[in-house]
Amino acid sequence: MPTHLLPTSVVGSYPQPGWLIDRALLSKSVPRIRMQGLWRIPKPQLEEAQDDATAGAIRDMERAGIDIVTDGEIRRESYSNRFATALDGIDTDNPAVIVSRSGLKTPVPRVVAPLRRHHPIELRDLEFLRSQTDRTAKITLPGPFTLSQQAKDEFYGDEEALAMAFAEVVNAEARDLQRAGADIIQLDEPWVRNNPEAARRYAVKAIDRALDRITIPTVVHVCFGYAAIVPGSTKPTGYPFLIELADSQAQQISIEAAQPRLDLGVLRDFASKTIVLGVLDLGDPEIEPVAVIAERIRSGLRYVAPGRLVLAPDCGMKYLARTTAFGKLKAMCAAAARVRDEIS
Repeated sequence: MPTHLLPTSVVGSYPQPGWLIDRALLSKSVPRIRMQGLWRIPKPQLEEAQDDATAGAIRDMERAGIDIVTDGEIRRESYSNRFATALDGIDTDNPAVIVSRSGLKTPVPRVVAPLRRHHPIELRDLEFLRSQTDRTAKITLPGPFTLSQQAKDEFYGDEEALAMAFAEVVNAEARDLQRAGADIIQLDEPWVRNNPEAARRYAVKAIDRALDRITIPTVVHVCFGYAAIVPGSTKPTGYPFLIELADSQAQQISIEAAQPRLDLGVLRDFASKTIVLGVLDLGDPEIEPVAVIAERIRSGLRYVAPGRLVLAPDCGMKYLARTTAFGKLKAMCAAAARVRDEIS
C-alpha cells in the first residue's frame, strides 16, 4: 500500500482500444445485458486479445504515475453486466426491459430463480493484474444495491430480498478475490442516487453484507453517471444519498466531485472514512492544467486531512480517448506531487 500522502488511483475502467471493441457502438449505452457484438475479436482469440489490452492499460497507469492500479476493466462491456449475467438464476436468453422515468427502454437481466455463483467471475482478472504489476492492486465489483436496481425480479418478490441475494454472491466473490491477493476491493454503487428512498431502507445493509469478512481495505464508489452519457449540465451539486454511507463497513468512500462542482462541505461528516476524491472532470475533453487539478486537491484538503485523502478521476474513464485518459492521469499525478510538496 502507498505510504506517502495523497496517493493516486483510478475508479476502475480505462479506455478499451478500438481494435478490441467497437467504441462507436459502446458510446451509445452502458450495457446491462451481454453485448457480444461489441467485441471486434473472434471469441476463440478474445481472451488473449483482452490480456494484451489489459497489459497496455496497466502500463499506461504505471507510466502516468498512478499508485493504486486496476486492470482497467478491459474485459467488461460495462462495470456491472459481466458479473450479473454470469450468475445462476439469471435468464440470459430472455432479458427483461425496464423503462426509466424519462421513458428510456433498457434491456436488463431477468431474475427467475435463486441467485447463485457457481464459479469465481473476476478471479482470473485479479490474477492477471497481480502478474503485471507490483503496485497496489484494486479490483472492482458491482455493488448489490445497484445490481438489484438494474434487474427485473421475477422470483424474490421483494426488492430488499433481491438486494440481499445479490449481496450474498458479491460477498462470495469478494472473499475469493481477497484470498487471491487483492489489496483493495471496491463496490460500485452509483444507483443509490437514482433511488435514494430505497437506498435509505436497505443499501447500507446490503453493502455491509457484501463486505462481510473482508479484512483488506474496501471502497464504495458513488457517482452521477459517466460523463459521456450524463451531461454535466444535468448533474446536481449534491448527492441525495451519501452521508448514509458513513455508517457502512467500507473504509473508503469514492465520490464524483469535479464535473458536478460538488459542495465539498459534506465531507466534514466523513471523519471516520478515507475519501477517494474525484479531481478529474471526465466531461472536459481537454487535459486539465496541473494548476487546476491542484486547486481541486486543495479544496478537498479544507475538509479532509491529508492522511485520509486519495485522488482519482470522477468516474471510470472507458468512454474517453486513450490519449486523453493518459494525459489526465499524468496531470493528476503531477498535481498530487505539487500539493504533497506544499504540505510535507
